[in-house]
Amino acid sequence: MSSLSRPMANIQSAKKRSRQANSRNALKSSQRASIRTMIKSVEEAINQKDSSKAKDLFASAQKALDKLANKKVLPKNKVARQKSRLSNSIKKLG
Repeated sequence: MSSLSRPMANIQSAKKRSRQANSRNALKSSQRASIRTMIKSVEEAINQKDSSKAKDLFASAQKALDKLANKKVLPKNKVARQKSRLSNSIKKLG
């Protein structure tokens, strides 16, 4: 459960909604954390000037980003911006 203190709902449907919100928040938080790690690994490969490793990592990160955008975990425009910036950085490597 969440560590946030919220007033407990009295109505059954509100209690269920609260449980659903907590479980969804936990799932989405872990998904966002894993995608941040993937993006950092791509950026690390770019900083090391390793274009083949960066391209491979970018392909998997791109797939994961698109999945999270379709599931509405991340906004589509944010995903597009992140993919564009990573792609441009990889293209500059040559």
